[in-house]
Amino acid sequence: MDLPRIFTIRESSHRIHNPLTPEKLAALGESLHLAPGTRVLDLASGSGEMLCTWARDLGFTGTGVDISTVFTEQARARAAELGVADRAEFIHGDAAGHVADQPVDLAACVGATWIGNGVAGTAELLSRSLRPGGLMLIGEPYWRRTPPDDKAAQACHASAITDFLLLPELIEQFQDLGYDVVEMMLADQDSWDRYSAAQWLNLRRWLDQNPDDELAPEVREELTSEPARYTRYTREYLGWGVFALMKR
Repeated sequence: MDLPRIFTIRESSHRIHNPLTPEKLAALGESLHLAPGTRVLDLASGSGEMLCTWARDLGFTGTGVDISTVFTEQARARAAELGVADRAEFIHGDAAGHVADQPVDLAACVGATWIGNGVAGTAELLSRSLRPGGLMLIGEPYWRRTPPDDKAAQACHASAITDFLLLPELIEQFQDLGYDVVEMMLADQDSWDRYSAAQWLNLRRWLDQNPDDELAPEVREELTSEPARYTRYTREYLGWGVFALMKR
């Protein structure tokens, strides 16, 4: 049970595996106005930067669950580095279906709604761990503007235009599921650049160090095509944000 190697190669230098900058991530935590001691469950927690920095800066405690062995080890190392290993625990496991032993104050899935087969299923999964009146965080792509056709949508790593909604429609989807949207933090084109362009340097450095690896042709193809694809499609059409929700 693990992520394919290409994922950890692509994002080997990333502490945040989504297009939020450290500044935006910190601002999101502060914007929630939650007390020290807030209990967090972070599903698909990646390298643990959200939970670790919020434990350090805001006094939160909690658990992250991620399917990647590499990212889970990075998360544990980051917790130790920041001196929060006693407050931030990381479990290697499948976040799909994971429910906390005790209700938490904040349940999050930031950028991996595939664990619930979409937004609705992920909200339902998170709700199983959330105390009444608690906060839910969901990170999800949306269309900044509608792509002209499915080919352009597929170049944004969607299967079709219908995979994502425009931002107002995504907000309405949360509302239709019975939640109030009480805060949001959106990536912008610059933070998308920081996330995506860093992948290209990771790919190139890996190639230079591993020219004979069996994945080298795949990595070379990605590095050759990604910068133009990203600037032509993802940067122009795809948005991304984290949305704070409270059940009505």
